[in-house]
Amino acid sequence: MRFPTPLFASQLNLRYKRFLADMQMPDGTVVTAHCPNPGAMTGLADPGMRCWLARARPGGKLDWGWKLVELPGGMAVIDTGIANRVVAEALEARGVPGLPAYDTIRPEARLDSESRIDFRLEGADGPVWVEVKSVTLARNGWAEFPDTRTARGARHLRALTAAVQRGERAAMVYLLARDDCDRIRIAADIDPAYAEAFDQARAAGVAMLGLSCRITPEEVVAGAPVEVG
Repeated sequence: MRFPTPLFASQLNLRYKRFLADMQMPDGTVVTAHCPNPGAMTGLADPGMRCWLARARPGGKLDWGWKLVELPGGMAVIDTGIANRVVAEALEARGVPGLPAYDTIRPEARLDSESRIDFRLEGADGPVWVEVKSVTLARNGWAEFPDTRTARGARHLRALTAAVQRGERAAMVYLLARDDCDRIRIAADIDPAYAEAFDQARAAGVAMLGLSCRITPEEVVAGAPVEVG
């Protein structure tokens, strides 16, 4: 996924109210940027970190959107919406190992009365439901998901589990949205309910797939498979 417009370097002063961040630009001016990430962002939002911003579309409340942050050993994606676009491109290129054959891709497909799933793949052998999560927390050499409690995430896992139990197929794709780790696991201490739903989904036959990505201020592109522990 190439960024449609150039990104601009800045320095984080403060993230606050979850969705706002004050950034200092190279000329010394301070701007307020939208932070499109509802999570805890542990280790990604420390004052002084170098960040990359995009100009927002005209008509929005804020002029800037926060896209990337630089880490001591690489880069991380702040905008959680980027994960779906990266995985969509990988699906179009048949670049997500572990999925059965499919002919068409439908985004934002309704699975049941409560859940929309990111993608429904359709092929000769029936549908495959695919949900995508952006993984940005890192602890002790592991990338971990989630970084805060997510009732919505657990609901998605239960919906995928129910689909498999009905005889359909389903997969979770965890996009490793930072490039300084090479393995993923579930942060059970942060969200025990999500961890329980994950274990039940995996036991039922939901495929747990991980993908790395290459991150630059010009593009974010899916890479090689990553172990999901």
